Amino acid sequence: MKFSVERDVLTDAVAWAARSLPLRPSAPVLAGLLVETDDSGDGLVLSTFDYETSARATVPASVQDDGKALVSGRLLADICRSLPNKPVHMALDGAKVVLTCGQAKFTLQTMPVDEYPTLPAMPESSGTVSSELFAQAVGQAVTAAGRDDMLPVLTGVRIEIDGEMMSLLATDRFRLSLRELTWNPDATDAEANALVPARVLADTARALTAGSTVTIALAGSGTGEGLIGFQGEVAGGVRRTTTRLLDGEFPRVRTLFPTEHRTVARLDRAAFIEAVKRVSLVAERNTAVQLMFDDNGLTLDAGHGDEAVATERIDAQVKGDPITTGFNPQFLLDGLTAIEQPVVEVAFTLPAKPAVITGIPDGDGERDTAFQYLLMPRRLLG
Repeated sequence: MKFSVERDVLTDAVAWAARSLPLRPSAPVLAGLLVETDDSGDGLVLSTFDYETSARATVPASVQDDGKALVSGRLLADICRSLPNKPVHMALDGAKVVLTCGQAKFTLQTMPVDEYPTLPAMPESSGTVSSELFAQAVGQAVTAAGRDDMLPVLTGVRIEIDGEMMSLLATDRFRLSLRELTWNPDATDAEANALVPARVLADTARALTAGSTVTIALAGSGTGEGLIGFQGEVAGGVRRTTTRLLDGEFPRVRTLFPTEHRTVARLDRAAFIEAVKRVSLVAERNTAVQLMFDDNGLTLDAGHGDEAVATERIDAQVKGDPITTGFNPQFLLDGLTAIEQPVVEVAFTLPAKPAVITGIPDGDGERDTAFQYLLMPRRLLG
């Protein structure tokens, strides 16, 4: 194995492939990054795989000799970030890989290639979607994904495909996100669903925005043994990720969105965010920030008794009955931050029932239901 490659191209590709390396690999070789050269077409190929998630990046390179080597992925990523802005030359020399860049030279110990698992094949394409739109949608959907590994089903994002409509749902039991978007299926009557690990989905969506489109490939329907793949082009190469779907039944959460509302309030999103941040400074851990909506606007309160307290009033257009409720301030901020429109609408049925937050492109216009964030209230102290 022997090749030359531009420093920035290599650094970017190595960082992308190494991002999915396990923190505590079950076997030493799973901490490795597989470097392969092939002068017949692919050029340089960088791969990682931990039996759950695989990453594969092809990079344009000048290949002198074919071959492969397995080296520490995180070490190689650290080295590449530190290199001077000059071409990089790598060659396999016995049981070591020699990397030179300008006057810098590194010698890396290799791992046994024959012990490294074979990467899964990319499933057949199911369709394509705009990379920017997909990254935006995933970023909003994962807001409500759970982080408790004791409830693995809730750490995923459910992708539902129905023809040209794609829905992304996530919940941690205290909040729920629903993002709907259109995409370009290979079959107009396509129907499928997949429960994808939220962390992998978020990292992949962000990493594939350099190209114009993302190819989504789904093997198998439902959960368990299924596999989903994502592929995009970047800087003359191709980046590809596959991951196993989560096993388990995602809760039926769509019915939680109410069909009618007794109170609806519209607020400037930026002002609402800043007010919640200020008032929540005095909120004790795991306590709610109180929100009181009435004809005078919104009053936010936090703290109680002899402890620090905070109160702030901001403008709000309130229609319907006055209502007083409370929310986990961080969960509320997560939903407000995920919305990109300048005005938000908060819709209620009863104080003890969930509220639905959506964006308003025009302060007096219709709400944008492409992204909906449902938030459960918290019990107020006193």
